[in-house]
Amino acid sequence: MSTTDLEQRIARLEAIEAIKQLKARYCEICDDDHNPERIASVFAPDGIWEGAGFGKAQGHDAIRELFRGFQKLISFSQHNVMNPQIQVDGDRATGSWYFLGPFTFRKHNENKWLVLRYDDDYVRIDGEWKYQHLRATLRTESPR
Repeated sequence: MSTTDLEQRIARLEAIEAIKQLKARYCEICDDDHNPERIASVFAPDGIWEGAGFGKAQGHDAIRELFRGFQKLISFSQHNVMNPQIQVDGDRATGSWYFLGPFTFRKHNENKWLVLRYDDDYVRIDGEWKYQHLRATLRTESPR
């Protein structure tokens, strides 16, 4: 194995780990009352958040506004993600994750389990990975 091959393999592993940390930061922000002031930090300036049944927003201001709406809708969430599959291609990457989490919705103080699939596009900007397009697809929900 050449030094160049080893460097490329290490760079790929470092990118995958950075993307895992990005997803962890995203989940922590969501569980911080869907913090609209912090959410833009994980998205590219023209990034997109899209979730069937939850809305779609492009750009930092629109994503912040969407998350302000989530604050009015959701009083508790615990984002648990698993089974990442991440493919890196230079300064771009894609990933898919499964999500299982308890939620409490403000209306009627309703408790639900949500099961989602995240399909994400990432971009590296100035050495830092960001979401270019986050897609959350609801797979099922049930009372808890």
